[in-house]
Amino acid sequence: MSEPRVLIDRRSDGVVVLTLNDPEHRNPMSDAEMIEALIAGLQDVERDRDARVLVITGAGPVFSAGGNVKEMHQKTGIFGGSPSDIAEAYRAAVQQLPMILSRIDIPTIAAVNGPAMGAGCDLTLMCDLRLASTNAVFGEVFVDLGLVSGDGGGWFLVRHLGYQRAAEISFRARPVEAAEALTLGLVLDVHEPEDLMDRALELAAEIAAKPVPAIRMTKRLLRMAERTHLQDYLAAVGAMQAAAHGTDEHAAAVAAFVERRSRPR
Repeated sequence: MSEPRVLIDRRSDGVVVLTLNDPEHRNPMSDAEMIEALIAGLQDVERDRDARVLVITGAGPVFSAGGNVKEMHQKTGIFGGSPSDIAEAYRAAVQQLPMILSRIDIPTIAAVNGPAMGAGCDLTLMCDLRLASTNAVFGEVFVDLGLVSGDGGGWFLVRHLGYQRAAEISFRARPVEAAEALTLGLVLDVHEPEDLMDRALELAAEIAAKPVPAIRMTKRLLRMAERTHLQDYLAAVGAMQAAAHGTDEHAAAVAAFVERRSRPR
């Protein structure tokens, strides 16, 4: 039997690691088996109430090379058929990824171990946080192939970088290396390749140790802030805050805080 296209590792601290696992082909994001496995893995995490943080990374030296150019040339897979066939194939496959990741209400971290090109770059942009190896390169390179980002990468890129910089990178199809990505704020940190996963798991574990209901609600509110008027946002904040006040995690955190403050110095 062949290796599964996506590996899922559930850790005891509530961190789930999802690994794109076709290093021989550079973890392609147009491969039907890869996309199906990735969608299934993300849906599984979405349903898992014990999951606290999700880390996504790639096996081998590449995070993901994006779409398979050979298949584009041969017009096979999601690249084959009529325009309506192709649009439907995208909707049913790679476009499910941003939809699911936008619904997952636990923090998501991309541990970008190497080049993340095209749809691979887009996948990192869909995550809440990005940590990069010094070997990482981010490439919104679609126009060089006469294409656009078919899975919504431009939507995320504008929100991360602002319109002008997103436009410059996209129009020029200019790869962004890890050091520049850090300067632009596209990634949170850059680490040596051998340290990347340790740092990603360390960050994930720190977040996973926080009160779970508060983390989930905070993520929902951060996402709402992108598209909600202030009045509606404040109403949602009030409702979530009222719910948070009733949780066991809140009671335990406040009790621990009061106990620490009351200790003799």
